[in-house]
Amino acid sequence: MTDAETRARIEALERRIAYQDRTIEDLNTSVTEQWKRIDEMSRQVDRMADRLRRIEDTAPSGEVEPPPPHY
Repeated sequence: MTDAETRARIEALERRIAYQDRTIEDLNTSVTEQWKRIDEMSRQVDRMADRLRRIEDTAPSGEVEPPPPHY
């Protein structure tokens, strides 16, 4: 292998590594943003579950209410 071929291969490998580094950075950014969104949605689901529990606790039981006196 000549010196020029070796340099060409090294340059190709360096370009490839640079491209892979950029791809990894992009993927890391995407994953980080998705985890933030998942955390936000998890908190929202927790809040909604708490709200539903409070509503269920204050809701009247399944008993049939008698009609009002003026009915």
